[in-house]
Amino acid sequence: MKLVTRLRSAGMRVMSSESFLELRRRKSRLFDKKRIETPAVHYFHQVDDPYSFLAVQKLAALQARYNIHFISHLVSAPSAEFKGDATRYDACSIADASSIGAFFGVLPPFAGTVPDQRQVDHANQELVAALGSTDPSAFASSAIAVGESIWRRHASDDSGIQSSDTVNLAAGDALQAELGHYFGATFYFEGEWFWGLDRLHLLEQRLIDAGYSSSPLSAMCAPLPTANYTFGKETAAVTLEYFPSLRSPYTAIGHSRVADLVNRSGVSLKLRPVMPMMMRGIPAPRAKQVYIMMDAGREARFHGIPFGRFVDPFGDPVLKAFSLFPGAVAQGKGMGFVESYLSACFAEGIDVTSAVGLAKVLDRIGLNLAEVDQQSGSFDWQGLLQENIDAMNGAGLWGVPGFRVSSANEAPFSCWGQDRIWRVEAEIAKRSSAHAA
Repeated sequence: MKLVTRLRSAGMRVMSSESFLELRRRKSRLFDKKRIETPAVHYFHQVDDPYSFLAVQKLAALQARYNIHFISHLVSAPSAEFKGDATRYDACSIADASSIGAFFGVLPPFAGTVPDQRQVDHANQELVAALGSTDPSAFASSAIAVGESIWRRHASDDSGIQSSDTVNLAAGDALQAELGHYFGATFYFEGEWFWGLDRLHLLEQRLIDAGYSSSPLSAMCAPLPTANYTFGKETAAVTLEYFPSLRSPYTAIGHSRVADLVNRSGVSLKLRPVMPMMMRGIPAPRAKQVYIMMDAGREARFHGIPFGRFVDPFGDPVLKAFSLFPGAVAQGKGMGFVESYLSACFAEGIDVTSAVGLAKVLDRIGLNLAEVDQQSGSFDWQGLLQENIDAMNGAGLWGVPGFRVSSANEAPFSCWGQDRIWRVEAEIAKRSSAHAA
């Protein structure tokens, strides 16, 4: 194993560990004590972010339930390097937020495009005044009202808005950057970040464990949606295209749940692995890499997924794995190969950069490395990967794991992320029930 692989893997192991997270928490508490600050949850709101519109609708309920100060900040949109694919980010975010809002009991955005700069400036002007209010609920109520006007607007709704001066958001942007994040709809508490509705249940558990809940036995404000559905008889008429990456920590912690969903539902699976994002030229700045590894480790612990012993297959090792994929599929072991490889890389520390490690990955799913290598030689695996990337881009996606659900007489549904597996399940159930009816 190359030295650079050892170092990169060691760094990933540290950042994803629970001990690293606890160190961050302790440092944050000590820092606050030195500044004589009382514990607080910081909420960062971006008015032209659909996820912020969803998240702020839970803010008042959080303030009512937890005996801790919530401090709101206004922030700018992140720079393009943090968006993954900046050409698709806005449309994908709006579609995703629209598809999950009802499941969390909040109003989804209706607008299909982001607000223009005039609307953004006007919204920020209104919210600056709310930030200075002595009423702790003023910001939440104002942000919801403003959000409804720009995210659930009709064409004529904003015709009366006059030009507004641009609000200086430097203070919020600087604090967010100092604390280590880059997106709106984020909550920060004692060294730990919680992005969007998907992570609010983790923030709530932190606050409950720390003794800040005014009613510990009552339901959380933002529990995760239920992920177990009853499927109709015609589930096989529904197709699930699954786009995993062999170098994605989020794919690694979600793959077993995807496999379980496929087995339980009987949906028709089309397995379409894609090249890792960074090997496709999609940037990941340092702050984003740190957050991803910390968040992935936390998500793995929450779901009870083994995770943390890494051998990063970046570069030639993962290309070799992709070259073996067609042979594994030819023997009916495509999903098994993906699972075995991801487990080796992210949970077991098996040296997949070596022939011995690859042989072990294949052997435990009943395959022989030499045979699979020979069989794969007759396939154009590079062309297959390109086809999969083209299909994923065509679905409006760029991140992994990606999903597209399709069935006759209905528009396809697409989303990405291991935290959207429950949403994929709901979509399959809806479509299979419709076919059964």
